[in-house]
Amino acid sequence: GAFAADRALSVPQQIEAAKARVRAKNGGGKYIAYFQNFTNTYGSLARMEALFTQALAPEDVVALSVATRPDCLPPEILSLLAELRAEKPVWVELGLQTIHASTAAYIRRGYPLSVYDEAVRALHARGISVITHQILGLPGETPEMMVETARYIGRSGAEGIKLHLLHVLTGTDLAADYAAGEFETLSLDAYITLLEACLRVLPREMVIHRLTGDGAKRDLLAPGWSGDKKRVINEIRRRFLADDLEQGSDLPDSLI
Repeated sequence: GAFAADRALSVPQQIEAAKARVRAKNGGGKYIAYFQNFTNTYGSLARMEALFTQALAPEDVVALSVATRPDCLPPEILSLLAELRAEKPVWVELGLQTIHASTAAYIRRGYPLSVYDEAVRALHARGISVITHQILGLPGETPEMMVETARYIGRSGAEGIKLHLLHVLTGTDLAADYAAGEFETLSLDAYITLLEACLRVLPREMVIHRLTGDGAKRDLLAPGWSGDKKRVINEIRRRFLADDLEQGSDLPDSLI
């Protein structure tokens, strides 16, 4: 199981509370300490080192996963992650979302594709694994563009990928554009078709960490079907079996 940080509690308290939640669901086991949306907002380097070290201390915590921006990895952070990597596996999750400059500008990603490429190189040079995030259904993107992003991520050397559905949440600029009719969200059928197309161009050794995401239901405007997680997972499973999905099947043999 994985658990995320709740800054209202100390790290050891967060770990124990999260493990209790996981045990209640599936009996527990081994754990990944997951720092989500982690940038330089946590303060000093010493503070980060303390947080990460505490999170990795329990014997049943087997890895550290830190989600951050590719442009928030200065040398001192890379060095810290490399030191921790000597103790247990360290993963860094990068929110690339798309390789297309027009879409990146629309979502105000704030950095060019070259910054992602450099981050992957710097992390791999220190023995740190990379998990890359991609959003399917971004306004203005065709299915071909989305598959192109997946193919690029697969070639970038990232060890894993998290695939997400675009959600429209209340109170966002995206919600205003949605209300103005500037774009439509994906149907469940279209989303799964896109998932399959992306998986077919990802190397077979790449780990698929996520096939969809679900936003807070109280803030969800669209698509409504994404609020029923059990239905979504069951339909993904059904379609994958019915369509005989095979990861990497659209890649040349030399790239599989």
